[in-house]
Amino acid sequence: MTTDVGPSAFTPAEPALLAILQFADGLFPAGGFAHSFGLETYAQEGRLRDRAGLEALVVAHLDGAAGPSDAVAVALASRLAAGGDVRGLVALDARLDAMKCVPEFRAASRQMGRQTLRAAAALGDDPILGELARAADEGLTPGHHALAFGAAVGRAGAGAAPAAAAYLYSTAALLVGAGLRLIALGQLDGQRVLAAQRSRIARLASAAAAASVEDMWSFTPGLELAGLRHAALDSRLFRS
Repeated sequence: MTTDVGPSAFTPAEPALLAILQFADGLFPAGGFAHSFGLETYAQEGRLRDRAGLEALVVAHLDGAAGPSDAVAVALASRLAAGGDVRGLVALDARLDAMKCVPEFRAASRQMGRQTLRAAAALGDDPILGELARAADEGLTPGHHALAFGAAVGRAGAGAAPAAAAYLYSTAALLVGAGLRLIALGQLDGQRVLAAQRSRIARLASAAAAASVEDMWSFTPGLELAGLRHAALDSRLFRS
């Protein structure tokens, strides 16, 4: 028996969707597994103990930093990359660099972004991604992760809102993965935390897609202070 899936089963958007899934996947070699972005400090200080605490930290990061800053950069970068505007991408990268005041967080974002750009450039012969990867490797631009992610999926045809949503989900998944390694939580608890973020991620992604570069902001003082204290911890599982 033959099953007719119909002409709408595959659309021109399919390659862009697959690119988004690839770059947002935890298996993509961006190096995010090595970072907790302050969660390890909270765990060692006994302030992160359960699913409710982990969810509160994920919400704080999404609402105060990833949503209004990085996701906006992803949305903007996707458009700039689609138009081949390397100068605009470099200017956006510099703005991201200035907004990341915690040294470990800034270094983590740069490291993840440069690895993303190298991998993205190696997957094909896209001239824009190749130029960005070279600029980052030569120290001509910081190469932050949000910039790299947005540029990579934007070159693949992804729209601003889907790109921002994928970035936010991958950020939440990174934080949940770190939480599962730091405290006694099961995989199902981690999935519950992620499921609870769906409407938040959709809202933040929609806002990011409508925002301009002047709308970017970040305010997570608790997480930033935890990031500063992280360097002084006696033992560390994560680099941030």
